[in-house]
Amino acid sequence: MAPAEAETPGLEALVASWRRWMLRHDALTEPDVDELESHLLDRVDQFVASGLTHDEAFLIAVKRLGRTDDLSREYAREHSERLWKQLVLDGGGAEDARATDAPGEPLPLFRRANGLAVALLLGVGAGLAVKTVQFAAGVPAAWLNVAVTVLPFLALWFAWRRRPRAATMIGAGAGAAFVVAGLALNLYPFAAPDGSSAGALSTATGLLAMIGSCVGLWLVVGAVEAGGAWRSSDARMHFVRFSGEWAVYAVLIALVGGALSALTVAVFASIDVDVSAFVGEWVLPCGAAGAVLVAAWLVEAKQRVIENIAPVLTRVFTPLVTLMMLALIVAALVQWNVVDANRDLLIAFDLVLVVVVALLVYSLSARDPLLPPGWFDRLLLVLLGAALAVDLIVLVAMVARTGEFGFSANKTASLGLNLILLANLAWATLLQIGFLRRRTGFAALERWQTAYLPVYLAWAGALVLVFPPVFGFA
Repeated sequence: MAPAEAETPGLEALVASWRRWMLRHDALTEPDVDELESHLLDRVDQFVASGLTHDEAFLIAVKRLGRTDDLSREYAREHSERLWKQLVLDGGGAEDARATDAPGEPLPLFRRANGLAVALLLGVGAGLAVKTVQFAAGVPAAWLNVAVTVLPFLALWFAWRRRPRAATMIGAGAGAAFVVAGLALNLYPFAAPDGSSAGALSTATGLLAMIGSCVGLWLVVGAVEAGGAWRSSDARMHFVRFSGEWAVYAVLIALVGGALSALTVAVFASIDVDVSAFVGEWVLPCGAAGAVLVAAWLVEAKQRVIENIAPVLTRVFTPLVTLMMLALIVAALVQWNVVDANRDLLIAFDLVLVVVVALLVYSLSARDPLLPPGWFDRLLLVLLGAALAVDLIVLVAMVARTGEFGFSANKTASLGLNLILLANLAWATLLQIGFLRRRTGFAALERWQTAYLPVYLAWAGALVLVFPPVFGFA
């Protein structure tokens, strides 16, 4: 291998960019990256000896290295387009190479900090924030403000991991969103049905505002995660993929944490010591808040593991959900009166539709975009058709209930959600048909879903800011 002194400044900057990107993943240590860098530079020397420039040799070497290393392949996929534009259009150079950095890197002060330690520290902060609100205003207020107290720490985690170029603007925008949501949740005079000053969650508008804040602020965190590329379809799909992987780890942590808590209570009870109150009041709420950060760390630390699991999960659950949707259609056609009259069943149908859309988007994020249409894509089309049918049934029932009983916060929220999902599912079905007939590229499917995310953000904002005053905070 040629000595490091023979490398040009442009190549040094490119290699430094690659190293920073690789070290952001806790799955790799510095010795691991050193070994990969040695292989990378060996390949660069081979390509330079064959007549390529250092910049061209670097790009090809990274792609070749990506055949054996998943993270290098991901780096090549994310950066190759920008590298080619810089090399071909701008001529390349040290300054251009520096611009090929990932959305960010850890802040200088914590550049060598352990990722898990930072995640745990922020998790402790989230737990203390939840308990502070609980002590100051009670348990209902803690639940009402769960998104406002926990998700800012997740945004800080991404700011530390990514260090987006537009950090000031993005940080100000995200901070403003958290402040506005917090003010609305705590200053709106939510009124209980009996006129008492009960907790906001006993009201329809308060419950909807809490749900809207969780959804809306999660998407705001996604903008922080994407950094300066938050308008990019690829960046949004990356956050969708993160959300699905985060959910997997969060469920696993919740199961293990719940089992461990139950075991702890049982062990202490065997010696006549009751710790159930301590576990319920401190361990569970603080642990749940901290798990949000730990699950985020796990997604990146074990990225290659979960990427192998994700396609399996989608192929297992998609057929099951499809069968469930078909069964719902049969039940709805057989028992029209049940669908028309039972509000709880309509709410359950809405939840199923939300799960279907989430599964659809996650399936797209887990799919190899270069593969041709296959049986799984045809199954997704069946799922989309079944979801459209269920959505139309729910819409008919909701319109009938609204005409009979009038508008309310719950019915209006459900009606609006169904209209939003109908538009999403209808166009997604058309794109899926075009993809199966090879008239539409797979990228169009991804772009449609990622372009639709601001619609969900706007609807979540309406639930938090508009619905309470419109429906009298009841």
